[in-house]
Amino acid sequence: MCDEKSNSDEQPDPDAIVEGITGKMCRRVRELRTERGWSLEELSTVCGVSRSMLSQIERRQTNPTLAVILRIAHAFEMSLDELVDAPKPVSAIEVIRAKDPAFRFRSDTDCQIRTLSPLHLEKDVEFYELRLGPGGELRSAAHFDGTREYVTVQRGKVRIESEDETTELGRGDSASYRADVSHAIVNAGRGEAVVFLVDIYQ
Repeated sequence: MCDEKSNSDEQPDPDAIVEGITGKMCRRVRELRTERGWSLEELSTVCGVSRSMLSQIERRQTNPTLAVILRIAHAFEMSLDELVDAPKPVSAIEVIRAKDPAFRFRSDTDCQIRTLSPLHLEKDVEFYELRLGPGGELRSAAHFDGTREYVTVQRGKVRIESEDETTELGRGDSASYRADVSHAIVNAGRGEAVVFLVDIYQ
């Protein structure tokens, strides 16, 4: 006789369920905001939740109250159930399909950004594929203190700017630099530039 209980007898962990629901809601807020082309300030204006709180929610640095979640849901003209959906069992292998629109962070003529890392990891690390058309650039304000970016050029030539310092990279080159200051990746060539970009948050 076996004394151990089978896996089917184990009860789900309530804390894990809550964490999963919260995580999915945080990802949905960022996805919905990005789909609508809203900045954090614009979403803040619509829902009445501060920009700093929205930023913390998107990065899973806080657990929002029910009142805050309702305000955000109403801003997107959604019900609470539509915004907060219980997570379904997932495989241990997380796959990001090339054509999945949820991972298209930005897509226009000059700049296309696709998230290559699972969205729930974005509190610590973000991994992107960046495509810049001729003359295209990605300029960013300072991130959180201690943040660094790592880039590898897969195609073309780019110029990296980190505050007052600049350098140029060609195919196969890599660089890391401070991203807690104003910074930019600029296409310095004549054709499309393709760059793999990693943000590491301290």
